Amino acid sequence: QVQLVESGGGSVQAGGSLRLSCAVSGTTYASYYMGWFRQAPGKVREGVASIERAGSTRYADSVKGRFTISQDNTKMFLYLQMNSLKPEDTAMYYCAADWGRRFRSGTTKLSADEYEYWGQGTQVTVSS
Repeated sequence: QVQLVESGGGSVQAGGSLRLSCAVSGTTYASYYMGWFRQAPGKVREGVASIERAGSTRYADSVKGRFTISQDNTKMFLYLQMNSLKPEDTAMYYCAADWGRRFRSGTTKLSADEYEYWGQGTQVTVSS
């Protein structure tokens, strides 16, 4: 059974940085693509960044130039480096992955319905 476990969340002041990590277990096969999503209270879950197996990345406009998504060489660890954090970045951050069952060609992979597996989330709080 595939499991995703996030870590690295916390509380920081505006302008600070955090690095989120996501560990994949239960499989030795690299996913087709992985992503980071976030959900603030009372808001819908939104895609923050995605990365495909070949390395192409996509970002939400709200985080471009501030966040960087990456994977290790094994593709079993996913990271999100978050710099210049703003109070509006406060949310629960989720790691997601898919092994092709929900694949659609030509998309940014920033839509939640493109992912089958999800982690439990890690809280990020940015104070002003």
